[in-house]
Amino acid sequence: MSDSTGRPDPARAGDDRWLAEVAREAGADAGDVPVELLGDYLRLLTDAAVSGRRPRRAELDAIGALGRRAAEQGVSAGRAVRLYLSAARLVWRQLPHLDRSTDSETVRAAADAVLHVMDTAVATLAEGYAVARRELVRREESLRRELVDDLLRGDSDLGGLVERAEPFGLDLARVHQVVLAAPGRRLPDTAAAISTLERVIFDRLGDRDVLVATKEGLLVVIAPADTVTPMRGGGEPTGSLGTLIHGELDRLVRGRPWQVAVGRPHPGLYGIARSYEEAREALTTARRLHADASVIDAHDLLIYRVLLRDQPAMVDLVRAVLTPLDQARGGAGPLLDTLIEYFGCGEVATEAARRLHVSVRTVTYRLGRIRALSGYDPADPRDRFTLHAAVLGARALDWPRRPLPA
Repeated sequence: MSDSTGRPDPARAGDDRWLAEVAREAGADAGDVPVELLGDYLRLLTDAAVSGRRPRRAELDAIGALGRRAAEQGVSAGRAVRLYLSAARLVWRQLPHLDRSTDSETVRAAADAVLHVMDTAVATLAEGYAVARRELVRREESLRRELVDDLLRGDSDLGGLVERAEPFGLDLARVHQVVLAAPGRRLPDTAAAISTLERVIFDRLGDRDVLVATKEGLLVVIAPADTVTPMRGGGEPTGSLGTLIHGELDRLVRGRPWQVAVGRPHPGLYGIARSYEEAREALTTARRLHADASVIDAHDLLIYRVLLRDQPAMVDLVRAVLTPLDQARGGAGPLLDTLIEYFGCGEVATEAARRLHVSVRTVTYRLGRIRALSGYDPADPRDRFTLHAAVLGARALDWPRRPLPA
């Protein structure tokens, strides 16, 4: 039933065609949002305008469920709220009994009732939406952790992993590398670090298949190898993934100082697990060497992997070549530190003295003691390689801080 203007009379609340048209216009105005998300909201508005009726608890619960459905369907919170606001505006404009009314109190009461419904419904909708989003985030985080665990383990079903990796944009056919970031102290909340990393990686590297997660207290980044242009010999390039990640993490108040280890790129699914093992081993080796470098490249620690592959032989070499240095006054530590700096600067005694903060005469004296106690001369090319290999092995074994394995 219509009034003289041709508009439906809300007193005849059964006019579903009018409500359907309002729903269609509101959905289009909000960006083609599904009108099913309105539920009984339009009926609540018209009832409030006509009789002043307030929504019941069950009706509000139904709107909260619609908010959760909007989140699950991928409708943005802004578009969902706009749908409800547009619907309220359109309903109010098409209430002819208010146009005919000359009683300001009647209009004021209707407006108050409609605004109350709109305010309560939008708040309930947003609350339901937020609950669903939190559940989705927790579910995604759980799926992300499970995927990362399986990728880094390297023994899962390839077909299943490809299917599970697709929603995260990870193309397992590409060559990937793994970067691990270790905080200087335990993070109370890793979500901020993950969010920061994802944002900077996507902003700086574009929409690439990068996966960020946590594992055993470490931040894990799985990235395509072509995000980095390797540079050897001159240290870490400014644009390397490891340097980029460390720079962003170092901006965080919590977790500093960060140490980042970069595995080498490898192809295929099992290449991810291999790169992860290299990064983890690089991090462990750097700690054993007491290295304070902020970014560690597994490529630079390959020599230690070779030396430690046959640990019994390495222990035997250190014991035979270096343990006689324990007889020196002050133990083997100062002599071993002298060898480390001496070999590190290309066997230049003056530079080794500067690095050790001692006189050149002290360095020369220590080198003489090493020759006398061990029988190996650091200046003799025939002995230099044996001494250097033993020194590297001692650093990897953390000797003499720790006793050599039996």
